[in-house]
Amino acid sequence: MNAFVRFKLALTENEPTIKTYDEARWAELADSKSSATELSLTLLKNLHDRWVLLLGALAPADWNRRFKHPEQGSVSLDQNLALYAWHGRHHIAHITALRERNHW
Repeated sequence: MNAFVRFKLALTENEPTIKTYDEARWAELADSKSSATELSLTLLKNLHDRWVLLLGALAPADWNRRFKHPEQGSVSLDQNLALYAWHGRHHIAHITALRERNHW
């Protein structure tokens, strides 16, 4: 969700400074710890559906739009999408390894 918002900020503002967050602490909140996995999967699917619509509507110049990350500096949308594509594959690798270890 944060990535989607960062994209929208970069598309609607002139190189906005985004806010970082503590992912580990977010994961400890009640909605993360006690909700059914299906809720998160549904949320992620719908979020990705919206993001695909947004990405498909971008003009070539839009990919050069940027936001400022407090730790990484100036980041283009093109760079950011590549990072999130890697990030998604990284999570899938964690899940796949866990499934193999537990013989699920």
